[in-house]
Amino acid sequence: MSANAEASVDTRVDLGGIALRNPVLTASGTFGYGSEFAPFFDLERIGGIVAKSLTLEPRQGNLPPRIAETPAGMLNAIGLENVGVDAFLARKLPLLADGVAVIASVFETEIERYAEVCKRLTGAPKVVGIEVNASCPHVKSGGIEFGQRAEVLAQLVRATRRATTLPLLVKLSPNVTDIREMARVCEAEGADGLSLVNTLQALDVDVATRRPVLRNVLGGLSGPAIRPVALRMVWQASQAVKLPICGIGGIVTAEDAIKFLICGATAVQVGTANYLNPMAALEVAQGIEAWARAQGIARVADLVGTLEVPAK
Repeated sequence: MSANAEASVDTRVDLGGIALRNPVLTASGTFGYGSEFAPFFDLERIGGIVAKSLTLEPRQGNLPPRIAETPAGMLNAIGLENVGVDAFLARKLPLLADGVAVIASVFETEIERYAEVCKRLTGAPKVVGIEVNASCPHVKSGGIEFGQRAEVLAQLVRATRRATTLPLLVKLSPNVTDIREMARVCEAEGADGLSLVNTLQALDVDVATRRPVLRNVLGGLSGPAIRPVALRMVWQASQAVKLPICGIGGIVTAEDAIKFLICGATAVQVGTANYLNPMAALEVAQGIEAWARAQGIARVADLVGTLEVPAK
């Protein structure tokens, strides 16, 4: 066995004050509340999970059809169906082993309600951080995503920051003109990190019926099709702010994840791939470690932000 094969790799990373055993998380909405995947592998072998987005009260979500396959991706308009924050704390969280790091995703239709969900999650066992889903299309002030207007995003981050002492990540929308502006807003208002990116707003059509494939008409596009867009936004944001970034978008293999690290992400989230392979997150984590060992890289964290851009 070679020296490189025998060498150990330090896979630990720090995501805005959240200590992770390795840089691989699961993306909100694609991994349930975690316990659904426990029969497939030990959840303590990945960095952690981001649970389904939580609201104050239970939410039924949109009417079907609400998922459709697209070339190299998936279109969804689930509508953030969830059991509500209180049921999550009482029934879902206790099902997870004590060593599982849980980042709770928070979604609401009003800023005050976002803050209240954050308060209820603070101090809960296993919850090591909060991810604020800033891509809600139902806003009091105009019916657009929170993450599409800098002044509204600032209010949201400010309110949620005041509501919790937990590390706070903000999940930004890719449906913006300049992701760097939104990243700067989050940094200025006290966010501990960013999650990039959420789904791309998209539409597909059934030509036989001449109707949208989704009942909601528009949905969120995810999967490998959006990976180059996500990589671009992660790199741009990493150049604009000092906040750590969790990269999301079409990660299926370890090589996909490594690209995000090189572009400036401290950690990554595996999302749509979980539908195809319930072991995807574990395989990505193991693959990153194996690749680093083969390359003689002692610390995975040393990969972050190492993209070499040609001089102009």
